[in-house]
Amino acid sequence: MSKSVIHTDRAPKAIGTYSQAVKSGTTVYLSGQIPLVPETMEMVSEDFEAQARQVFENVKAVCEAAGGSTNDLTKVNIFLTDLSNFAKVNEIMSQYFKQPYPARAAIGVKELPKGSQIEIDGIMELPE
Repeated sequence: MSKSVIHTDRAPKAIGTYSQAVKSGTTVYLSGQIPLVPETMEMVSEDFEAQARQVFENVKAVCEAAGGSTNDLTKVNIFLTDLSNFAKVNEIMSQYFKQPYPARAAIGVKELPKGSQIEIDGIMELPE
């Protein structure tokens, strides 16, 4: 099975040896997104809510570039430097997803790239 790279200017460019997403068959593997503004490659804000919204916007842009939407995500991993922000993540996530929601893990971590407070990656299954 061949794989293809997914890229969009509506999400931050890769800042390392990875792609924004890779499609293999009908499955799309999204790399982690942090709250960088695509146009400036700078952190959106120090505010957690602003960071979470930017991350979901970045994830949405990559999903759309792959030919799907956030509702096609089947598995999402959310990395947080402070798990007390979990309720806020749920509130914001509900604005980007419809039921049935994807499988999900929320993982507390010590730190994330560029001092971000949240990072999200995922797996998307596109309709054939």
